[in-house]
Amino acid sequence: MSNYEPFTKISGKADGPALLLLNSLGTTTQMWSPQLAMLEKFYKVIQIDTRGHGQSATPPSPYSFDDLIADAFGVLDRNGVEKVSVMGCSLGSMTALGMGIHSPERIERIVCTAARADSPAPFRQSWDDRVAVIKEKGVAALWDGSLGNWLTPAFKEANPDAVATMKTEFLKTTDDGYHGCAMALKDLDFLKDLGGLDVPILFVAGSEDKGAAPDTMREMDAKAKNSEFTVIPDAGHIVNVNQPKAFSLAIMDFLGMTEAP
Repeated sequence: MSNYEPFTKISGKADGPALLLLNSLGTTTQMWSPQLAMLEKFYKVIQIDTRGHGQSATPPSPYSFDDLIADAFGVLDRNGVEKVSVMGCSLGSMTALGMGIHSPERIERIVCTAARADSPAPFRQSWDDRVAVIKEKGVAALWDGSLGNWLTPAFKEANPDAVATMKTEFLKTTDDGYHGCAMALKDLDFLKDLGGLDVPILFVAGSEDKGAAPDTMREMDAKAKNSEFTVIPDAGHIVNVNQPKAFSLAIMDFLGMTEAP
């Protein structure tokens, strides 16, 4: 078990099946607000802030996916949860895949949103570039570029309060926390393992996402043994916020939320 304890929130059905929610880089538990009430009707919902994000402490960087996976299983172990469904976005989705590869017997199903599973040269370079910006100007200097891929222009124009909230949460990410997670992402190498993973997976892509493009996620779906794939129209990287109703509809069947609890 990891000795590191990230900030954790538990809500929903105390005696229900467990669902772990993992945030993307630069967000917090707040990112799941559009779906939380729905999920709480069916699940014991466990949310954590990734190390260096939100209300979690920042261990010294760099980090690896082994660290992030151990953090997540540590939360489950401390709360007596043996088997869990996991839903993530981006960094959180990649951590979820790693959990399934590491301990498939403990994972019921995975909703993998806005992710990739490998680290080609341009992807690796993008993290070096961002780390250079952080060293010079701090994590706040990455906000505008992040937002540009997170949400479509139409959503940003129509929802300034939501954008403001996301910025507030983004600025809770520490420089070292962002750097640590960026180094984990730089070494991402799960694509080769997807063919041996028999956990049910729903891959969800945003049609306008440049960081985890639909074609990239189609390749992941083709590699995985037991998976489904869907694209949410008019959605950027943070799919569940950009198109909350469409995202909620996309995950309902897969997560068994089609009947009244």
